[in-house]
Amino acid sequence: MNFGITSDQEAMLGHVRALLDDVCGMDYVARCDETETPPREAFQALARNGWLGLIAPEEYGGAGGSATDLALLLEETGNHFEELGLWLFRSFTFGCYAVLRHGTEEQKRRIVPGVIAGELSFAFGLTEPDSGSDAAALRTRAVADGDHFVINGRKQWTSGMDIAQYVLLAVRTSDQARKQQGISTFLVDTALPGIEVRRIPTLGQRAIGTTEVTYTDVRVPRSALLGELDRGWSICEDTLRYERLCLSAARIGAARRAFEYALDYAKTRQQFGKTIGSFQVTQHKFADMKVLLDTSQALVRRYAWLMENGRAERADAAVLKYHVAESYKTISDVCLQVLGGYGYCMEYPMQRFFRDSRLATIGGGTSEIQKNIIAATLGL
Repeated sequence: MNFGITSDQEAMLGHVRALLDDVCGMDYVARCDETETPPREAFQALARNGWLGLIAPEEYGGAGGSATDLALLLEETGNHFEELGLWLFRSFTFGCYAVLRHGTEEQKRRIVPGVIAGELSFAFGLTEPDSGSDAAALRTRAVADGDHFVINGRKQWTSGMDIAQYVLLAVRTSDQARKQQGISTFLVDTALPGIEVRRIPTLGQRAIGTTEVTYTDVRVPRSALLGELDRGWSICEDTLRYERLCLSAARIGAARRAFEYALDYAKTRQQFGKTIGSFQVTQHKFADMKVLLDTSQALVRRYAWLMENGRAERADAAVLKYHVAESYKTISDVCLQVLGGYGYCMEYPMQRFFRDSRLATIGGGTSEIQKNIIAATLGL
């Protein structure tokens, strides 16, 4: 198990870093956050340079990259702007990975090239108002009607739905004894009649954000079914395991940027005739954060290796998600404290890291749920 990166990966990071330095600087990120505007220019720049095709096989127009390649790309992207990294993650996870793993050849040919070109963005419709952590208790239903299914229900916290052309939608298609059975997944065109999207104001993640979606008699063709009928829960679980890698990589990149910003401040800010970084209390804060950053990055690289070798288990995903999310939240909090009043001020970027990081321990599976999963694997 080698966590070092190759010369090709070093070159990839150099190219991505130079590109994002040019199109996704701190002022640009601040404008996107303040005006609640998606970073379209940066996203399209990545698409034009071929980075959205990183994990797709060459036969579909991609580069055939590995899970480690993807983690490196998302970490660098998250280091510039976490929400840009999360936009990429949704394209990679729901538009490429899920379709390539579970889709028909027709679905792959129809969707993957559009994702690579940056023309098709994706959202994931799983959580509902009454089924958050208990996601399999979903009630949104699809009823067969000739060559179509008719969908009715409501989804909550569907991030990026208002800028997506497709949503990977989990619905109930039959009632069976176990709630995980009878669930199917569909690739739904978001422009179909009967879909109503409402943006939800949130503390952080304001450039793209999240939505509530109502489905009223939405007719989708049978060809939109991803995988087998009533077997969609396994697709959801598989996709969520991949999501853990993407989310964690982007967030450790964001945490590192917050750390670097606060470190520069500590080295130059003068109090009592010396820099605040020369005080041991400040030094220990940075030492603690350095440990969190390095262990988080090691867990990301380890999980990517496990995925590449077909050995990633549910508990591995939970350990990764829990540690990175809690580390990001802690680092953003400590960094804000280091900056003091300037950290609290909306004119400086640290408040954005603080706001954005709070979602990490809630969205995509709460920290409490991750600990439940880990404990269960220990026989508790």
